[in-house]
Amino acid sequence: MIITVYIPPGANAKDAPCELYSAISGLQNTHPDGLFVVAGDFNHHKSVLPIFHQHVNFATRGANALDLVYTNIPSAYRAEPRPHLRSHLCYANSSIQTARQTIKAGSKAAGDKAALRKARAKLSRAIREAKCAHGQSIHSHFRDSGDTRRMWQGIQAITNYRTTPPACDSDASLPDALNHFYARFETQNGMATRKTTPPSDDQVLCLTAADVRKTLRRADPRKAAGPNNIPATVLRECADQLTDVFTDIFNISLSSATVPTCLKATTIMPVPKKSSVFCLNDYRPVALTPIIMKCLERLVMRHIKTLLPPSLDLLQFAYHPNCSTDDTISTTVHLHPPGQ
Repeated sequence: MIITVYIPPGANAKDAPCELYSAISGLQNTHPDGLFVVAGDFNHHKSVLPIFHQHVNFATRGANALDLVYTNIPSAYRAEPRPHLRSHLCYANSSIQTARQTIKAGSKAAGDKAALRKARAKLSRAIREAKCAHGQSIHSHFRDSGDTRRMWQGIQAITNYRTTPPACDSDASLPDALNHFYARFETQNGMATRKTTPPSDDQVLCLTAADVRKTLRRADPRKAAGPNNIPATVLRECADQLTDVFTDIFNISLSSATVPTCLKATTIMPVPKKSSVFCLNDYRPVALTPIIMKCLERLVMRHIKTLLPPSLDLLQFAYHPNCSTDDTISTTVHLHPPGQ
């Protein structure tokens, strides 16, 4: 449970800490086994939560430690000093332009008190509108808790995060060197491929047109196209026209246990792991397969999942929808905090 706190500078030195302590104590009684993270601006009230462990041990504003973080698990987190998220708020360009025009009007009307008051009122209104628009833009990133991509975009917008493009080698021989580097496993493999003959009583998976159409319409337009350069947008928009064709291709492929060669082709994109690349191992190979092949794999995966027993552990995050390594890390930290 995450609790944010703000104690104004003019708050009563006795009532504010007591009220905060009472509220948190009530939550602890309701959730005795829960993890509590209390963070915020305490304004010199450092002894508000004596039972909790305070993690911030450096100045956060000038020479004072006003922004504190308390938890009920000692040594669960480590605080490090970082620069401020923003030196100023970035608002919409239209609002900034309005504010500039208002300031100019106010400077011209310096001798006219009525016009000056009017210019100040316009400036205050423009700033409020800009703050409101900026706040709504940030809040829109966190409305859907299931869209992690959108949430990370919101965090990047708040922190003004900018990625530094890695410097790539301009040597013309680099593609050939990477080709040999990535293909070294294939050259060492001298075993011939063998096709397994399915049993005579084996029931071959047969896909329906409805399932194929649904999968085509759910193709992610953000995914890069493979060697055939067919984007996901084409499959989404032309799903009705392509459903029958791909249904026949998929079923023939499944019945013959053979994947078409054009669907097995892959484009390897070397992505630098670091900002400075020194060797070929500093490139991460990212395989771009045809999107239609991903659709076939998704259909087969859905069928395989229906045959699995419902015995997967609740703490297993691999192969679970809407789960990632972030869930594994947070669960591990909360269930098994360091030092225990």
